[in-house]
Amino acid sequence: MSRPRSTPARRGRLGPGELAEAVVLADVSLALTVLGQVVPLGSALLVAAVVPLAVVAARHRLRAVITGTIAASAVGFLVIGSAAFTSMGACAALGALVGAADRRNWTRRRTMVEGMALLWPPTAVLADLLLLVFANLRRLTLDQVRNGWNGFFHVLRNLGLVRVARVGEHLLTWIVREWWISVPLTLFVLLWFGIWLAIGLSTPALRRVRDAFGAAVVEEELPDTTGAGTDAVPEPLPVALRDVSYRYPNAHTDALVGVNLEVHAAELVAVVGSNGSGKSTLARLLAGRRAPSRGELARPGVVGLGREGGTAIVSQRPEAQVLGVRVRDDVVWGMPDPARVDVDAFLERVGLRALADRETSTLSGGELQRLAIAAALARAPRLLISDESTAMVDATGRAQLVTLFDDLAHRDRLGVVHVTHRAAEAAVADRTITLARGRIVDVPARLRAEEQIATSEHRAAVHIGGPLITLEGVGHVYSRKTPWANRALSDVDLTIREGEAIVVVGHNGSGKSTLAWILSGLLTPSEGSARLDGKPIFDQVGRVGLSFQHSRLQLLRPTVLDEVRSAGGVDEAEARVALKAVGLDPSRFASRRVDELSGGQMRRVVIAGVLASQPRAIILDEPFAGLDANGRFELDTLLTDLRQRGELTLVIVSHDRDLPDGLVDRIVELEAGRITRDEPLEDARPGSQP
Repeated sequence: MSRPRSTPARRGRLGPGELAEAVVLADVSLALTVLGQVVPLGSALLVAAVVPLAVVAARHRLRAVITGTIAASAVGFLVIGSAAFTSMGACAALGALVGAADRRNWTRRRTMVEGMALLWPPTAVLADLLLLVFANLRRLTLDQVRNGWNGFFHVLRNLGLVRVARVGEHLLTWIVREWWISVPLTLFVLLWFGIWLAIGLSTPALRRVRDAFGAAVVEEELPDTTGAGTDAVPEPLPVALRDVSYRYPNAHTDALVGVNLEVHAAELVAVVGSNGSGKSTLARLLAGRRAPSRGELARPGVVGLGREGGTAIVSQRPEAQVLGVRVRDDVVWGMPDPARVDVDAFLERVGLRALADRETSTLSGGELQRLAIAAALARAPRLLISDESTAMVDATGRAQLVTLFDDLAHRDRLGVVHVTHRAAEAAVADRTITLARGRIVDVPARLRAEEQIATSEHRAAVHIGGPLITLEGVGHVYSRKTPWANRALSDVDLTIREGEAIVVVGHNGSGKSTLAWILSGLLTPSEGSARLDGKPIFDQVGRVGLSFQHSRLQLLRPTVLDEVRSAGGVDEAEARVALKAVGLDPSRFASRRVDELSGGQMRRVVIAGVLASQPRAIILDEPFAGLDANGRFELDTLLTDLRQRGELTLVIVSHDRDLPDGLVDRIVELEAGRITRDEPLEDARPGSQP
């Protein structure tokens, strides 16, 4: 079935995502090009170098291909000299052709014909001009051709093929003498073969990319509705949605239905609802990232997404927004005049001033979210959209950010839209919008229920066995032996017994996620030992399952069922059982695309994949963050049932201490990378101490 025609491409400057993807994939092409120059029979790698740039061309604009090629060629020049420019130029030309043809759904024949018509004439003319102007280059090139073929003809004579050799020598004489004709003819054959081979190599990769990410970005993006690259003054407020509905490409139902909403300056609007109710979709429409499928979205001027005085959005996944190497660099990343920005003041507002010179790769999830908010505020927006930006932040940080949102709305007179699951955060807002199945509903009591976590009244006793995981003197330093070295853990001694469940708590940056990665074997500690059943955990990767703090980073397959099957190494029937166990109806979710899921649904898919692999223990990093009341209850019930069957050793890493009663046995508290408390949970409850 043919794909729909492409819509008008975006205009204006390259976005951060386009730029990052173009440069990374161009570097992959460069690596293949360099290998092709130095290894025997490396020409196959030179042809394969076309594929990454074809992916860029299929997903983005031509200028992304050009920008990535220039950046990679500059680096390649330092390695292999001027050959980098010619090789990367050829790869870029073929990649741009194949990628653009794929995006426009051209047939192979049309791609070949239009590619030859576009590339062969200038290539032939340029080659002839270079050989005409540079006589020494011409003589050297023709001598190489003559010597190479004469050697071949000599071999033919030795084999008794004298007549064949004689005909070849006459043809070679004509080719060398009439080089201004033979060179273009040779280029015609080589270019035809090159395009044919590039299509063959690139098509499977482009198909997989299309399956994983859907239609090309250049097709899905709005035609410059944000005002990027224009001189138009951003005027994002007031914004009004009138009977707006939205349906994602290839989806069977609407994500939003008949929404009527207005947002004005100097007000804080909370948007609440269960996972999958359409909250994030509404945020994307308000930010100008999507256009309504039906209805009208009206505002005085352009959105100005990312521009001064325009719109800023902080998403559920801050790792996708943080691009700078250091914290202070990220605040002003991409700004035209960063020198005039008071970086320390913005970091102070989100509680990160002390971390200004830290590498962003060492930040916790909560710290990344606060950094994303600081970077948004540095653009001086008039409309700020927070999509679950407090989900990974500890209680102190949440209170600070909610106070900041209220202050921005009423003192700085911004329009602030805050998507949240928490009643305490919504209570601060001027208005609360509740979504259910994509519609705005009038059920104010529903929100209060979101904060209540249902628990089982009777929990059976769980058998606790002998030591399973043992940490002795564990410490870890990121970026060791560099000026940016950062110690995350120190002298950690911890024993986790078989069948036991513990919760690891602490403020953002206390070392919780680092501990989780060490417990799962994905990170080798700088000091000390981490063992599972007496053997190093990093030698047994997979025997301890890990659910990442940022679920989207762990989802690698295009659809939900494919993801669970791949992550768990199971068949379809077992994957469906795992989905049902985490509260996702396989009949509804098995064929759903991962990118259509809400943050809470993504987390449950990850846990389903982890459970399907039947590990010895499971590490859940912030599992309840972003889940509504039903999701929290379902996950609590699932984990409790598994424990009572004696099948689960559980470690929950959380900044949230109000976990369901009876779910865990012990609490381990981290502060500045050290364990400051390790005791039974009942002993740690308020009022339990003598």
